[in-house]
Amino acid sequence: MALQTRAGETQVRLGLPMTDLTMIAVVLIWGLNFSVMKIGLRELSPPAFAGLRFAGAAVLLWLVLLWREGWPALPRGVMWKLTWVGIVGNTLYQLGFTYGLRITTAANASLLIATTPALVAFFGALLGIERLRRHTILGIALAFAGVALVVAAGQLHFTAESLLGDLLLFGCAVCWTIYTLGVRTLAQGLSPLAITTWTTITGAPALLLSGLPDLLRLDWAGVGVSAWASLGYATAIALVVAYVLWNNSVRVAGSNRTAIYGCAIPVGAALFAWPLLGEQPTWMQAAGALLIVSGVLLTRWKA
Repeated sequence: MALQTRAGETQVRLGLPMTDLTMIAVVLIWGLNFSVMKIGLRELSPPAFAGLRFAGAAVLLWLVLLWREGWPALPRGVMWKLTWVGIVGNTLYQLGFTYGLRITTAANASLLIATTPALVAFFGALLGIERLRRHTILGIALAFAGVALVVAAGQLHFTAESLLGDLLLFGCAVCWTIYTLGVRTLAQGLSPLAITTWTTITGAPALLLSGLPDLLRLDWAGVGVSAWASLGYATAIALVVAYVLWNNSVRVAGSNRTAIYGCAIPVGAALFAWPLLGEQPTWMQAAGALLIVSGVLLTRWKA
């Protein structure tokens, strides 16, 4: 049985608002996605996986947008912004993410992506969008120190390939930072769901084209059930379902409270990667995780 709170949230018997339970579900979905995608990338190349994933997500998100908001009307002059934001935040991000995830660990990938809020604070200050305070500077420094530890932990048995994977994932965090700051310049008339749908649509064609050569050579009959299940989960659950849940939590509880849950995603990713992929966490990764999460929380602290 559920009760209604003053803020309009649903309160369950466990004592947690439904919004918090929803965000815990999103953390688990996205934490599991790192391992699930690595399984799919054993059989599908990164461009093929990314192209199929975003072509499917663009269609599904469009249907969700029509269902939730009706036929969208774009403000004048906003399409070019949606295009470049989509190319940086989806085309470049997803190519780097799928290539990088294939050659580094799921735990490292999640931790490097988790630096995004600290990067947003840093570049936002450089561009004059946000103001840097002392605790923000300390948070950025802690997050970058955590990145150094995570990368160092992955290079104890050094290979140039694993280092490239870590660098690609950090580059993805930079791409998502540009995407986040770019979204802030968009017209206020667009909802978060509409922005995500349109930027997915504008980012999908280049991803599909980049994967086309591999898709034409692909032995479709030889692709196993696990790879298709991985692609389906990464597309329908990790992109569409999780985003709709996240979007609803932002609407009900606010962006700050919702974003804090992002700090728990690396923990979930590491816990899932241990039994599924055999990636046993190291003390250096744990120390790096602590620094990154602490740094991100500091950058989001409203003094």
